[in-house]
Amino acid sequence: MLIEPRPIGPALWEIPLGARPGMHVPARVVADEALMQKMRADKSLEQLVNVTTLPGLVDFAVGMPDMHEGYGFPVGGVAASALPDGAISPGGIGFDINCGVRLLRTGVPHAAVAGVLETLVHELSRSVPTGYGRGGRLDLGGAEIDQVLAHGARWVVEGLGLGEPEDLERCESGGALEGALPEHVSERARTRGKDQLGTLGGGNHFLEVGRVAAVFDEGAARALGLAPGDLTVLLHTGSRGLGHQVCTDHVRVMDARIARERIALVDRQLAWAPSSSPEGRAYFGAMCAAANFAWANRQVLTQRVREVFARVLGPAGLHVEVVYDVAHNIAKIESHGGRALCVHRKGATRALGPGEPDLPERYRAVGQPILIPGSMGTGSYVLVGTAEARARTFASTCHGAGRALSRTAARRESPGHLVRKALEARGIIVRCPSNAELAEEAPFAYKDIERVVEVTERAGIARKVARLVPLGVLKG
Repeated sequence: MLIEPRPIGPALWEIPLGARPGMHVPARVVADEALMQKMRADKSLEQLVNVTTLPGLVDFAVGMPDMHEGYGFPVGGVAASALPDGAISPGGIGFDINCGVRLLRTGVPHAAVAGVLETLVHELSRSVPTGYGRGGRLDLGGAEIDQVLAHGARWVVEGLGLGEPEDLERCESGGALEGALPEHVSERARTRGKDQLGTLGGGNHFLEVGRVAAVFDEGAARALGLAPGDLTVLLHTGSRGLGHQVCTDHVRVMDARIARERIALVDRQLAWAPSSSPEGRAYFGAMCAAANFAWANRQVLTQRVREVFARVLGPAGLHVEVVYDVAHNIAKIESHGGRALCVHRKGATRALGPGEPDLPERYRAVGQPILIPGSMGTGSYVLVGTAEARARTFASTCHGAGRALSRTAARRESPGHLVRKALEARGIIVRCPSNAELAEEAPFAYKDIERVVEVTERAGIARKVARLVPLGVLKG
């Protein structure tokens, strides 16, 4: 299929209605010419146009600057369907439900602890299990896992005593979605998740100790508690095997419905159901429950980080606080333009502007914190949302640099032991038991984070606050 987007505004492109049969809305992309070239090289533009054929979509489907090919939706794709009967599609959320990022501030100047950084990273690697299938210290019984699925991070704080009430205030949606229906999470999913709270997993998940290398907006940085030179910790993980199984289970149910009702799909990975249907309600409830599991996971990890900082740094390490926690792969019921919509964000971050009532009071004047990881060898950015993002992208922005190479291509490009050596030569401490996985996540496998963030800002959907650079990384 030949798809040629046309520019319609600053860093904004459109594929109009009629580019392929069955489109209900146009497709838009936030990008510059260089990023658009990368999107033309894979199937992400075609996938975004396919998304527009889902029933009930409103306004447009939109791709973020980090967009690349994914399952059904492209990674970096956002679309909203009108309630009650608009489509909900598991491909618009993905298998790693509520994969997301949490930023911790420590108040510890990097210069004061440079001599113990290797010890700090080593102790973190002992306390935080990494890799596919790895379990943690917690092994949940049936009643406990129901609490996690229903109440997310709140149950970890209030039921297990792991964390502070302020942690919840600084999480998107308070660390839990109200629509969770644990009864629609299968026994297989529960078994996969029962010992995985407090674990990173594999793939692109990581724990990164860094420092604030640059501040671009002093007022916003002050509101977020970020000072130049201070140590930070980024946690990137999601709902682990439980979320993957939830997606797998409900895709099968929707596939069966599609076959039973003889519904034609432009892509079999775009299985969907009306949000009001039994299949749609069951999937949404299970997806919310898996999202809650992911927030609980990042809450347990936060406490493990606090324990290590206190153990290694003594009194200096007692002030690890949550800056914010954002979801990347999720569907949420939101109001946009006075309409109740089911907003799918697949590899995309919510980006609320100043004054939004859903924000913590301390951030309301500056906008929602947005956390954009780059790669192990580059840097990451903290941004804040803008009021304009509501109309332009359903209050959404990018979630990272975005892959430039597939995992297979990255492994072919350079073996993991050379990636490790290159990172260590730059003073970055690496803890990863698998050279193969390290190769898959090499810095060259990702797009230029500087360009992605610059385009995001030029499009007016977020603005830069600070840049973080990596000092030590844990990978699966």
